[in-house]
Amino acid sequence: MANTLDDIFDDDEFGLLNPNVRQAGAKTDEDRLISAFEEINTFIDTNGREPATGSMSEYTLLGKLNAFRGDEAKKRILKPYDRHQLLGQLAAEARNFDDVVADDDLGLLEYNGDTSIFEFNYTPKPSERAASDFVAQRKPLSEKEFAGYETMFQQVHRDLKAGKRKLLPFDRLENNLQQGNFYLLDGLLLYLETADIEPELRGVNTGGRVQLDGRTLTIFENGTKSNMLFRSLGKSLQKNGKLVTQTASAAEAALQANASVISGEDLESGWIYVLRSKSADAQISNIENLFKIGFSSQEVSVRIRNAEREATYLMAGVEVIATYRCFNINPRQLENLLHRFFGDCCLQIDLHDTSGMRITPREWFVVPLSVIDETIHLILNGNIVNYRYDAKSKVLRLI
Repeated sequence: MANTLDDIFDDDEFGLLNPNVRQAGAKTDEDRLISAFEEINTFIDTNGREPATGSMSEYTLLGKLNAFRGDEAKKRILKPYDRHQLLGQLAAEARNFDDVVADDDLGLLEYNGDTSIFEFNYTPKPSERAASDFVAQRKPLSEKEFAGYETMFQQVHRDLKAGKRKLLPFDRLENNLQQGNFYLLDGLLLYLETADIEPELRGVNTGGRVQLDGRTLTIFENGTKSNMLFRSLGKSLQKNGKLVTQTASAAEAALQANASVISGEDLESGWIYVLRSKSADAQISNIENLFKIGFSSQEVSVRIRNAEREATYLMAGVEVIATYRCFNINPRQLENLLHRFFGDCCLQIDLHDTSGMRITPREWFVVPLSVIDETIHLILNGNIVNYRYDAKSKVLRLI
């Protein structure tokens, strides 16, 4: 008579078919590992804490626990027994493409000849995107080509070390990304030699705005060059780069070259302005000849309309004392020059805004108005390089 499966299980007198009964035999490495971990679990069950260094037996358990925690392979074996959460999170197991395909039990990755998911019906075909396929790549320069640039990079490193140049955060892409300047990108100095800039219209369907873009010639200090797009370079610098300032002498030379002659082709840069604070704070209002000297690319009245809420205006209203129309002025060069020229007269005061944050005023100087007026005219006509300010006698002197 044929036995059914149930008959066979019922006649299992020795429990050979019981999955919960382990057959006698030598312990495997995994058995010993689990047994050692269970010793730690039992200790915590009894004492309510992890083993420490109080006794030799505890010290031994602690050593085992630390060894388990530092071994990802053992942690994977022991994690099902970790009822006290001693082992923490398991590290993600590295898997390659072959592993993924091999685990495709349901055949989801099998190819059946249907490639419709790769057909784009509502986007331009590759042939229509040919212009965008031109990707900038860095190419090596010959030793002869790089020789002149290498000398420049070495000088910039010396200037930075001597404090003649500084590394500043890079922002305002279209203002601060300029031909002839140095920058730091991912720890590597670069020199923007040329930028073939043209205005292009963006966002036509949403009203449109004009942006500057075009190919650049960018030289890197590792002896390579790139023709990356102007805006791509700028965005990379905003993300992980720095602006390298010019030396004081270079800034002065640029101002002199750009500001000495105005023609019909020159661009209006904005206004240099001189302001007086209306603050009621005695430590400000009692200072004689305290003025803010700054630059604005927009109308000064617009620039200062929120002065009471801005730290740069000492959290108070201001009075416009004078404005000067400028052409071809680089705002950062002007700012650096003024700060250096009147550096000994910069306002030294500690203030706090409405939230209690400390304010460090910039561009506020204790200088007579007549001296400020004379200085600005010297900047605009390019003769400032021949003068210095004597703070003690409060006059400009020829060098």
